[in-house]
Amino acid sequence: MGEFWPVPDALAHLAGRWRTERSVRDLASGDTGVFTGTTAFRPLDGGGMLHEESGTFTWQGVPRPAERTLRFLPGPAPGTADVRFADGRPFHLLDLTTGRHTADHPCSADLYRGEFTVADADRWRTVWRVRGPAKDLLLTTDYVREG
Repeated sequence: MGEFWPVPDALAHLAGRWRTERSVRDLASGDTGVFTGTTAFRPLDGGGMLHEESGTFTWQGVPRPAERTLRFLPGPAPGTADVRFADGRPFHLLDLTTGRHTADHPCSADLYRGEFTVADADRWRTVWRVRGPAKDLLLTTDYVREG
């Protein structure tokens, strides 16, 4: 993606259903995987969005059902989001007001560094680089708005 598309309100922008495709590369072993499915952002009682992802993750040729849930709550500044795991633990902040954002999430001894870019009203991408003693991964996810 070349140019970034500024998003004045991340929660309003993400609302709805997205076709989701993620490539996963283990940079240490060379193994690769692919997730295909959908991500739905639905309003949460009390504000924010519930992010529900479901689909199929294929790793080393073996497809398996996969899902995850996150909570996107109103962030500290207008238009931003406080992203949390389903159990309420903090994940990262998200500020798409410039169309691009970088976030870090330490997980044990590993560090997740995410880059979020918005191409236009209907396409955005996340790229997570995970480095540490337990992991050496690159996860690239493309989202395309459904109907």
